[in-house]
Amino acid sequence: MIEDNGGGASGFADLMLAPELCRALSDLGYEEPTPIQLAAIPPLLAGRDLVGQAATGTGKTAAFALPVLQRLLAGDERAEPLALILVPTRELAVQVAAAMRSYGRDMGARVLAVYGGEPIGRQLGPLKRGVDVVVATPGRALDHINRGTLKLGGLEILVLDEADEMLDMGFAEEIEAILASTPAERQTALFSATMPPRINGMVRRHLREPVRAELGRQAPASAGGLLVRQTAYLVPRGYKAAALGRVLDLERPTATIVFCRTRDEVDQLTESLNGRGHRAEALHGGMDQKQRDRVMARLRSGTIDLLVATDVAARGLDIDQLTHVINYDVPSAPESYVHRIGRVGRAGREGTAITLTEPREQRMLKTIERVTKRPIKLEKLPTLAQLRSERLERMRTELRETLLKDDGELNAFRSVVGPLGAEFDPYDVALAAVQLAHEASEPPREDEEIPAVEQPSADDRRPARKTRPRDQGRPTGPAPRRGRRATTGTTRLFVSTGRSDGVRPQDLVGAIAGESDLSGRDIGAIEIADRFSLVEVPESAADDVVRALRGTSIKGRKTTVRRERYPAR
Repeated sequence: MIEDNGGGASGFADLMLAPELCRALSDLGYEEPTPIQLAAIPPLLAGRDLVGQAATGTGKTAAFALPVLQRLLAGDERAEPLALILVPTRELAVQVAAAMRSYGRDMGARVLAVYGGEPIGRQLGPLKRGVDVVVATPGRALDHINRGTLKLGGLEILVLDEADEMLDMGFAEEIEAILASTPAERQTALFSATMPPRINGMVRRHLREPVRAELGRQAPASAGGLLVRQTAYLVPRGYKAAALGRVLDLERPTATIVFCRTRDEVDQLTESLNGRGHRAEALHGGMDQKQRDRVMARLRSGTIDLLVATDVAARGLDIDQLTHVINYDVPSAPESYVHRIGRVGRAGREGTAITLTEPREQRMLKTIERVTKRPIKLEKLPTLAQLRSERLERMRTELRETLLKDDGELNAFRSVVGPLGAEFDPYDVALAAVQLAHEASEPPREDEEIPAVEQPSADDRRPARKTRPRDQGRPTGPAPRRGRRATTGTTRLFVSTGRSDGVRPQDLVGAIAGESDLSGRDIGAIEIADRFSLVEVPESAADDVVRALRGTSIKGRKTTVRRERYPAR
């Protein structure tokens, strides 16, 4: 039997969240608050400033979004935003805004994402009509403030999300200018995966007696004593389902639990796995006890071999034949990770724990390693060619074992092979039989290869900082000649600001990485002259970068960005 935990609304209701929000969370499949939500929501609802140390993937968006939305319920429709949320990239701005609209759908919350890379005119209309929450990248937010199109006189809440990333991308001056434009009596929340001295300095200057909510400060979890092989695969966003299918094809587990964060994710993934030919069933808090017992009976009898579940639904679950636990996402806390993988490797049995991690989740994976004091081996996903080779090798082994066993069962097939052996070469007959067996056992194939993701070194799995050393790309002599040839496969962009405007390499990297799809590591050599700069970017992304930076300000000055007009021949 599995204890019936009753779904998610009651868990969030215990935090004194409004019924409208609890209902939306339940409909979205959230079953219980994560550790950062438990620590952050009560003080934010009470109006306290807060510093939250939590990595991506821990549920921190809901930790600040829900208190902001609850504050909206207490007031009338406004002309100016109640809250401003600053994030490092346009991708995150879109995600946070979408999440807030989902949480606040029953209350008509007006949420606007503001970022570079799209014409600023598209953002002027909604700002003029009035919005409740603005989610913005620092550069575009400051641009609107300077234009007078983003008015912060009535601002009550300011959130700095992924503050360390924003500083790493060179947004320190923009953030300080934005903070200076907000009312002094505002409530401020700052979330950061790390707390370097410059973050602590910002906290001292701008937050008032903040509550500190830090994950990983609880009593250390322990993975010791478990006979569990722990592995992680680095997977690009959007390819998780395909990656999971590939891992299952490679591992061929006897019985597996795949853990997801929400009920919706459980249902969608179960459907996807069954479409690939796996025998999967869902288990979550939206099912009644009879349904859940029926699913467990099917797993124990071997009728299914995959259970896709949320943490809440899997509490108290113990299955003797379980061989694998797979984390579809990195768990939100080390304790959750230990509880999950503890379902295999019990009573002297060996087991395997596999985690699928996006590049942005690697900090949390590193935290789990540190707290559990156990390494998690980071491996590359097998390619389609490697997977095919592995299947053929497995078939060769099984054929050899069958031939060695030769218990007389093969005689039943002599009537098929005998006549064919007289007509064709017996070796060709064997090849045709292997081909048919391979095609019959092969799962549905992906249409395309899963893109490779560059793995960090073993010494440091944190994502690469989106800055360059201060001495790179800063010519010490006269302005560089504009005709120097760029590296093969790249091109150079002309940027109409330079040393006389106070521009530094990290300012250019921050602007490009913050407004386009490139990361800091994609950006090549930077040359800064007195009145302009040259930045090397991949040729395939050059036009996208030019469009993304159209109308952007760097160091507070309107900037023209275009391809270099006079490259060397």
